[in-house]
Amino acid sequence: MRIKAGVLVCTAFCAGPGLAAGDDPLSAIDWLSQSVTAEGTITGPAVKSGAAAAPTPQPDEAPVSEGGALPSMVATTSLDGPSPDSVGLIPPSVSGFPHDLWGAGLTLEVALAVTVDRQDSLPALRQLFLTILLAEAAAPNDSEGKGILLQARIDKLLQLGALEQAAALIDIAGGETPDLFRRAFDVALLTSREDRACETMQANPSLAPTLQARVFCLARGGKWDAAALTLHTAQALGQVTEDQAGLMGRFLDPDLFENEPVPLPPIPVTPLDWKMFEGIGEPLSTTDLPVAFAYAEISPNFGWIAQIEAAERLTRGGTIAPNVILGLYTERQSSASGGVWDRVDAFQAFDAAYTAKDPARVAATLPAVWASMQMVELEVPFAMLYGEGLATMSLPADDSALAFRIGLLSPGYETIAQARQPLDGTEAFLIAVATGKLAGVAAPNSMGRAIAPAFLAPAPSTQARELLDGNRLGEAILTAIDEVSAGVQGDVRGVTEGLSLLREVRLEGVARRTALELMLLERRG
Repeated sequence: MRIKAGVLVCTAFCAGPGLAAGDDPLSAIDWLSQSVTAEGTITGPAVKSGAAAAPTPQPDEAPVSEGGALPSMVATTSLDGPSPDSVGLIPPSVSGFPHDLWGAGLTLEVALAVTVDRQDSLPALRQLFLTILLAEAAAPNDSEGKGILLQARIDKLLQLGALEQAAALIDIAGGETPDLFRRAFDVALLTSREDRACETMQANPSLAPTLQARVFCLARGGKWDAAALTLHTAQALGQVTEDQAGLMGRFLDPDLFENEPVPLPPIPVTPLDWKMFEGIGEPLSTTDLPVAFAYAEISPNFGWIAQIEAAERLTRGGTIAPNVILGLYTERQSSASGGVWDRVDAFQAFDAAYTAKDPARVAATLPAVWASMQMVELEVPFAMLYGEGLATMSLPADDSALAFRIGLLSPGYETIAQARQPLDGTEAFLIAVATGKLAGVAAPNSMGRAIAPAFLAPAPSTQARELLDGNRLGEAILTAIDEVSAGVQGDVRGVTEGLSLLREVRLEGVARRTALELMLLERRG
């Protein structure tokens, strides 16, 4: 079996409308264990909500920003110590972002920009967004050490299914506050590390996210009588609903409920709910649950197909390394046909041909496996695994053209483009995009005509320009991500403006990869 480990921490390189004073940005997610308010908003002094790494930035890709305009209100911050909002997993020397990424931005406005839904972004932009979430950068001037932005970043990582990255960020920040521990507890439940989390909670009961969590941890620690007493007391005081009590009671003593129907899952399902259903022998499928729950099913404790489907969701989101899905696809022989089984068969046939370095077999198996990868939007992870190797193979013309396009989705896109003699106008344009030399090259379609101006005469949007001039680089980059994503949905002007901004702040590699994905991936409409 291939390597089946590794979490993708990206090293490659987004803003919403302004907020009036006192406005609160929406929380990222609503399924954390009591980590969100009833209204689902960030409130008060803290947020109350609820392999292969990507290519290393090239030296010319360090973002720069100009302008020093301050926000309309003057912000102050304590100088007593570092703010939790500044912690990150990727230092500026690796991310390429300046230490003052957020510049003159205000905490709530930055947090709102971070919580925008970008799950449908192109792969290159998703990796850029993950880098922003994980980057070590100075806290906004008005952060006052409250950790609002940190918790918004963690919640967004959880929403994206980046559980290991979220856990690492919490560890660096120190998960000793109730708000951070609630998030750490949910991560522990979904990564089968609940015993350690329970030990922490029992040593400091004030950290307990919910009464249900106390009952669960008492039971996990073998204190069944104490768990039952806690539950009965909570029922008598009206602190748990009838459904909650029924699920916890069944978890504590399944024999008492042997002939009774299994309770319906709550809406929304929390990680603790999911773990208790698993504990009573009635595990809930993660297919219709948020992607974070899929992480639990890549464990060897689950069936092979469940593992594959979970890994496909996480790989598609860019939060685990492509080697994980490679290992699962090649783990054993399929025993049926249709759906996942067909993808497994196609992948295994191609992988065997590729490993044997047999061009004839590669040519015979490549179209089928590529169609399978397109079906589940795993083209870029596939290209990261095989793209550069395919580019060196001698294949028939049609298969060579497909291998060329796959190679352009890999980290070696520029080298592959430089070695290619174009067969038609479309290939000539793709080579021009990959090398950044579009002068005199005709665009083959409407998307190409939206991409070309960003490389020939970059012109960021008015909104992005104002953010750059106001020393708010991070929010300007987030705006660019959103503009390109809008372009994918039909507003091609956003493609031009978003790519222009990325190039202006010297994210050239990201701009090229994004442009290539716009040309090569079917993500429109």
